[in-house]
Amino acid sequence: MSGIEVIAGRCTTVFEGSRDREQHGDALVVVKPDGTVLVHDARGYQPLAWLTRAEAVTVDRDTITARDGDQSLRVTVEEAYGRGRYPASDAGVPVGDCPDCDGTLVRARGDVSCPDCPVEYSLPTGATVLGETCADCDLPLFRVERGATFEVCLDADCESLDERVREAFDREWCCPACGGDLRVLRRGGLLLGCERYPDCETGFSFPAGRHVDDCRCGLPVFETATGQRCLDRECGDEPSTEEPPDAGV
Repeated sequence: MSGIEVIAGRCTTVFEGSRDREQHGDALVVVKPDGTVLVHDARGYQPLAWLTRAEAVTVDRDTITARDGDQSLRVTVEEAYGRGRYPASDAGVPVGDCPDCDGTLVRARGDVSCPDCPVEYSLPTGATVLGETCADCDLPLFRVERGATFEVCLDADCESLDERVREAFDREWCCPACGGDLRVLRRGGLLLGCERYPDCETGFSFPAGRHVDDCRCGLPVFETATGQRCLDRECGDEPSTEEPPDAGV
C-alpha cells in the first residue's frame, strides 16, 4: 500500500516552466504516490500550483521538489503546522467482499481492488461488474461483449474470458490474406490472428461489441458503442445482408 505525504504550513511556492510564478502564504501540500504534487490555499477547489505525475519528486524536511521535463515545482516550508505520511489506495464503487481479508472490493478506473490488502483484478474494456457472484468462488461476475455477451468471474484463474471467447469464435472466420483460419489469441490484447503466423502476420484486435452480421469482405461485422463496423477497420465495404428475392417469380 502506497503512502501519501501531507504538509500544512507557511510556504513559498515557485513554479517554473509553462507559467513562471511565485506564491507565498499558508498552504496545504499533498504529495501523491504517482508523483503528483498539489498545493492548496484557503480558496476554491483548484490548487494554486501543481505538477501532475512528475518524473522525479524529492521530499525533504523543509523542501518539496518535483520535476517533469522543463517544468519544476519547488515548495519551501518556512513553518510547518503539521505533517504526516498516511496510507493511500484507489477509491471506488463497492462491488463485493474481498476473498483474502475483511475488506471491501471497489471498482476504480479499469480495475477492481481491495483498499486493505494487495488483492487486485483487471477488467476488460467495457466491462460491467454485476451484483451476482460466481458459484465456485463467490467473487463478483462481470458482463462484457466480445462477439457475444459473456458473464465471467472476476478471477481469471477461476474462469477465463479468453477461453469463453475462444470456444465461441475460434476458427469461425478465414484470414483475408491467405485463407487460413483466424484464431482467438492473446498477444497483449485479445485478437483474431491468422493460424499461419509468422508466415502470415494478419491480425485484428477483437472489438468490444457483438457479432451482428458478415461483411462482403468475409470478415465479421460488430455492433460497438460507436456503431457497426467490420473487424478490419480499414475495410470500407458494407455488410453482406441483402433483401431476399420475391418468392414465386
